[in-house]
Amino acid sequence: MSQFWSQRVQELDPYVPGEQPQNRQFIKLNTNENPYPASPKALAAMSEGVGAELRLYPDPNAHQLKQSIADFYQLDQDCVFVGNGSDEVLAHAFVALLKQQKPLLYPDISYSFYPAYCKLFGIEAQAVPLTDRFEINPEDYAQDNGGIIFPNPNAPTGVALPLEAIERILQANPQSVVLVDEAYIDFGADSAVSLVQQYPNLLVVQTLSKSRSLAGIRVGFAIGQPDLIEGLERVKNSFNSYPLGRVEQLGATAAMQDKDYFEACCQKIMATREMTTQALEALGFTVLPSSSNFVFAKPPADQSAEMLYQVLKDQGVLVRYFNKPRISEYLRISIGTDEEMQQFISVLKAI
Repeated sequence: MSQFWSQRVQELDPYVPGEQPQNRQFIKLNTNENPYPASPKALAAMSEGVGAELRLYPDPNAHQLKQSIADFYQLDQDCVFVGNGSDEVLAHAFVALLKQQKPLLYPDISYSFYPAYCKLFGIEAQAVPLTDRFEINPEDYAQDNGGIIFPNPNAPTGVALPLEAIERILQANPQSVVLVDEAYIDFGADSAVSLVQQYPNLLVVQTLSKSRSLAGIRVGFAIGQPDLIEGLERVKNSFNSYPLGRVEQLGATAAMQDKDYFEACCQKIMATREMTTQALEALGFTVLPSSSNFVFAKPPADQSAEMLYQVLKDQGVLVRYFNKPRISEYLRISIGTDEEMQQFISVLKAI
């Protein structure tokens, strides 16, 4: 601990991302990356964008990208906000919308960036327990609060909440912003974007990192009614007017426009997820119902999740293990290609 750190920095408990090993090749099933390349149209757009114009600042408002997102969801552009990955979009939302006098509510098993942001921004928070089935109970959020945030599908469980349950949360909290974090929405769940026009307190956040294979360029966005979006813009323009470079904007715009490629990749991942689930269950695993590009699985009773994580790593397969209450006997396994998942299952069988 440095004598030069501020008191706030000394109190932080930073988010820890999944391993990105540099020393050897792994079958990498630990960070929920898409196993397929980005849209060829997106790659071509980015390649063409590398030229003399990089000496100029990018469009600070990313109008073309915002319009492509608005077109995809059939909304007006003033309902769209973009940022440097959904993590930055979430951070701006914490400051602009969720930093209130009353506590912020989020699930006790959830994206671990939420408590990290609460500490960073000085936000009082309350973790709301999931049910024994690792599901969100909407009635548990009908309590006094300054805002609500949850992933849908949830992370790291992969369990999705139906739209009617999200509506119950929105209706019970008309004075609070309800932020639905949809990083994994495209793998089998229904997006709450369809509810945005009905509920002025709803903000939906998505990313191009997962379903559009663009984790390497860091692009995220939020959709909500214009007054919520204006709150995010005020924070963004007080922090960094140029969060997305020219190349990123070109690639993300092309990816949003290439709907056929996007849908084909999602369908392949969902099919591989079902194959993987069946194979794990045949080996005695308990697998939670997943609507994401990963599965959350509990090994047979005679196997330790922590031990299995380490043995898999030794065998060249990386999965994610969380040494946390309630989930320490589960592994989160990203869905790779059919070939990668077959190799993973073969290693498991050998173990």
